[in-house]
Amino acid sequence: MNKQKILVVDDEPQTRKYIGANLLARGFCVLKAEDGRSALKLFEEEIIDLVILDIMMPGMNGFEVCEAIRRISDTPVIILSARGQEKDIVRALNIGADDYLTKPFGVGELLARVCAVLRRTAAQGPAAPRRPYEVDGLCIDFAAKTVTLNREAVPLTPTEYNLLAHLAVNAGRVLSHSALLQSVWGPEYGGENEYLWAYVRRLRRKIEADPSKPHYIRTQPGFGYSLIA
Repeated sequence: MNKQKILVVDDEPQTRKYIGANLLARGFCVLKAEDGRSALKLFEEEIIDLVILDIMMPGMNGFEVCEAIRRISDTPVIILSARGQEKDIVRALNIGADDYLTKPFGVGELLARVCAVLRRTAAQGPAAPRRPYEVDGLCIDFAAKTVTLNREAVPLTPTEYNLLAHLAVNAGRVLSHSALLQSVWGPEYGGENEYLWAYVRRLRRKIEADPSKPHYIRTQPGFGYSLIA
């Protein structure tokens, strides 16, 4: 069985060494880059399963590298930063990052997030009901794992699809923030509401005629979300 390949991008040698050594010890194959351009070159040359990407780097910063990756691939990205402000987390998620880890972090937290992201992006989504979800032109085919709107394909990342599919399986029910996070992101999550805000915003941009007045994905303020039945 081929080892999963992780690209670690950070301009600090000690951080690259620390992360790389711990990932190697857990059986991953590790590639390293010290700046954004080197990272993108490696990304184009190799088949990468996950990117761990620092924000603050000379030249191209982590946000710019993540955007460049998202233009060509759905490969999961974990952003690293010494800044833990909500605005930075939301910005990272809005441009396509799958997770955000604030420095300093422990080995246990790092490995838990790596495994959660790899598990989530490889997941098949919720158990497929017999029939697709079809309401007001929005169709989710659980067996084919495709989404169409008025018969036009809607491209979604794995996490976007898993979130929308989970809402569809429970259409008409309001699901709490914590329930959605644990069902879609994994049991390691529960309080990262900004993840939901960002991903729901991304989904609304893709399926709603007017994202500011959503028709499909409804918000229950202070509690959670539902998909119309």
